[in-house]
Amino acid sequence: MILTQPILNVFAALLLAHMLGDFLFQPAWMAARKRNVFILLLHVAIHGVLTTLVLGGTWQLALLVMLAHLVIDAAKSYALPAPARNSFQAFLGDQALHIGTLGWIAFRYPGALNDAVAAQAGWLLPVALIISGAIAAVLAGGYAVGMLTSRFSEHLPRGGLPEAGRLIGQLERALIFLLILVDQPAAIGFLITAKSILRFKEATDDQKTAEYVIVGTLASFLWAMGCGYTTSALLEISAGIP
Repeated sequence: MILTQPILNVFAALLLAHMLGDFLFQPAWMAARKRNVFILLLHVAIHGVLTTLVLGGTWQLALLVMLAHLVIDAAKSYALPAPARNSFQAFLGDQALHIGTLGWIAFRYPGALNDAVAAQAGWLLPVALIISGAIAAVLAGGYAVGMLTSRFSEHLPRGGLPEAGRLIGQLERALIFLLILVDQPAAIGFLITAKSILRFKEATDDQKTAEYVIVGTLASFLWAMGCGYTTSALLEISAGIP
């Protein structure tokens, strides 16, 4: 299969709808209760509405996206036991299946965009890719890093401002994503140094806290860098396709 501009345009639109539906318009209570069939159907319906909007009204293809999303989420919600269902590996597998399905749909239906939307694809495509990458880095990264480090958090002393750690992680991933997009990856080193200085005292006072901070920081930085370089690569590919 040859990658063409229409295929990439459709994929970017579908990816944007997916990122919005899974991370911006899926609150924590919805994600935690998807074994309730009505909440699962509500989540799938939100994806259908968002997909229809980004395609410019092509609701027929949105139905296919909804069906695929329903099957994947139902399999994760009902087939996996609770510990596995909430694991980092399940999160990665779930997202890989969703994005892989969207890629297949884009190859299969390259003309899915409404004519009016397709006519504006020259500037809509990079915007969709950048927004999707930012959501993946900042919001999806929070879920990923949280799941990866959850087994260590129970051994830590309680303290600190509520939600401050989550916000710090979001800000650092947003900065890393931005630095990569503007081709200034060397500045990430200064960000690491700054965080190391700010965390120095608590890291030296308690070994468990130090190890937790190191694991969480490295995971957060690597996730954001992966999202940044993937987005940058997709933008370069789109610019090189006639």
